[in-house]
Amino acid sequence: MLMSSTMPDTDGSRCILTLDEEGWLRATWRGFVDPIEAFDGADNYLRKLAELHCAYLLNDNSTLTGPWFDSVDWLERVWVPQSRQLGLRYVAHVVQADALSDTITTYLRGAEVGGLVVQIFQQVSEAEAWLRHCQLVEAGVE
Repeated sequence: MLMSSTMPDTDGSRCILTLDEEGWLRATWRGFVDPIEAFDGADNYLRKLAELHCAYLLNDNSTLTGPWFDSVDWLERVWVPQSRQLGLRYVAHVVQADALSDTITTYLRGAEVGGLVVQIFQQVSEAEAWLRHCQLVEAGVE
């Protein structure tokens, strides 16, 4: 891990943003994240992306509880264009254990959204493998 940024909340939930040695940003969401925390975490990601210009994001919701980020409209209108402009190209989204609460998956399943390639995964290891593959493709190795 090269960099870490944590945004804890009073109830113990949090978003931990790290730059992995493998070259992607990892956003790990834990606990019950309310809408304000979700917006703050997404905004924090954009601030870090502005510094790092990283093309890869692993968004890990596997330890999240309850509904997550009900504003897909905001993500599409604001977050996606900004993140794309700052260099993001690939998003590996790991669903929470209760995938029925992960509303974004029904919207983004296997999609390209605003120029971002988005893939949905059940396991973090699958998401990591896909990001490694994307890096190889970008490097012209595969």
